[in-house]
Amino acid sequence: MDRKQCCVKLSVQPSRGLMDEKFIVLVQNARPGSQLTVYAFHQCEGGHSWEAFAHYTANAAGTVNVSEDPSLGGTYSGVEPMGLMWSFRPVPGSKAGLRMRKMNVQTPMEVTVSVYQAHLTEGFVDQVPLAGVVVERWYMAPGVRRIPITEGGLTATLFLPSGLGPFPGLLDLWGGGGRLVEYRAALLASHGFASLALDYLTPQITKDTGKMVDTEYFEAAYRVLEQHPQILGSRIGMLGLSFGTSITFKLAVYSQVVKLRCAVCISGSHVQPIDGTMEQILAFLHRNGDKTRFNEDNHVIWRDLVLPIPTDPSLKVDVGRLQCPLLLVVGEDDQNWPSYESAMDVKAMMQRAGNEHLLTVLSYPNAGHLIEPPFMPFARATNFKTVFPPIETVMVLWGGEMVAHSRAQEDAWRKTLVFLRENLYGGSNPGATSSSNL
Repeated sequence: MDRKQCCVKLSVQPSRGLMDEKFIVLVQNARPGSQLTVYAFHQCEGGHSWEAFAHYTANAAGTVNVSEDPSLGGTYSGVEPMGLMWSFRPVPGSKAGLRMRKMNVQTPMEVTVSVYQAHLTEGFVDQVPLAGVVVERWYMAPGVRRIPITEGGLTATLFLPSGLGPFPGLLDLWGGGGRLVEYRAALLASHGFASLALDYLTPQITKDTGKMVDTEYFEAAYRVLEQHPQILGSRIGMLGLSFGTSITFKLAVYSQVVKLRCAVCISGSHVQPIDGTMEQILAFLHRNGDKTRFNEDNHVIWRDLVLPIPTDPSLKVDVGRLQCPLLLVVGEDDQNWPSYESAMDVKAMMQRAGNEHLLTVLSYPNAGHLIEPPFMPFARATNFKTVFPPIETVMVLWGGEMVAHSRAQEDAWRKTLVFLRENLYGGSNPGATSSSNL
């Protein structure tokens, strides 16, 4: 190695930023025309290791700019400014079916970005990098407050944006995996929305009583937002993904307590027995279990459980009665829920009822079920532990293709934030925290 190659510089800007913020990776002082590998490594809280890498050729000035120069191979190809994040994959030898999720949002996701000589595809731990830096990626912007909520029997966490407020509120529901999942709510609070992450399938009250919660539980969560002194009680929305979409549809149309300014439904369906409790909705899905399919890798496909979309009005939320703006986010290759077919039926129902003007549909070809905040690693199939008996861990096929799905996540998140600002802030966003403050 010549002396010039020894002095390679690597910078990542910003080195500390929000999870949905792009960074710029710059390699300088390399030998012009030299082959280089830019490598990203992350060890998650569960102890599993993840990596992404890309091959580049230094230009005549000895520089590689990952935001402008094409990757010639690796875990992604072409000009992809954030490819080192969304193409993360478990390191070779990891157990199958891993999914990267941040559990403790009060600490950053730490990513080590390094540059190596030559085009490498393996054995990174045995090589000495030319340079390396540690990057921090945060879900909580400075000043965001995390407040555990147990009142009313809730298992929830409220994230309040920095500043005095008052802020619009959001009720944030994940899907059928249960548990209290905080990272999306934390990121939404970093953008100015007081967000309540709610565990509704495995909350403490269910563990104590053995009984599933129902509408009253969600209405109690809504009241926490509505009555909080730093939250605008008349400006509350809901965001649900997967089974959380079922709950969002039901509350938005039928609850006498929950009065939403807007709703966002990601990768779910309005199909459910409308007079049913949450337990009966799940039983309805379970009764259709014979429609479960498996692909050639024995991954579970559940999208057929509510297909064909029923014509019986007692089995569909009457979205024609919806009175608030609704954003549907759909992956057209969703293998877990028939979210595209459901969205088309929602659209037809709202057209017939004359309230289609309230509907916006974002539909993404070759995107799968798990449409998350941007730059989250793509996971086509992962382990999934069922919440109710028989409790088992299965490999679920979510669907999607990595590049298209990653693009969908970025586009949908940007448009979701715009939708929320328009409907909860009225087009302005005085409470938002700039990620540049990190």
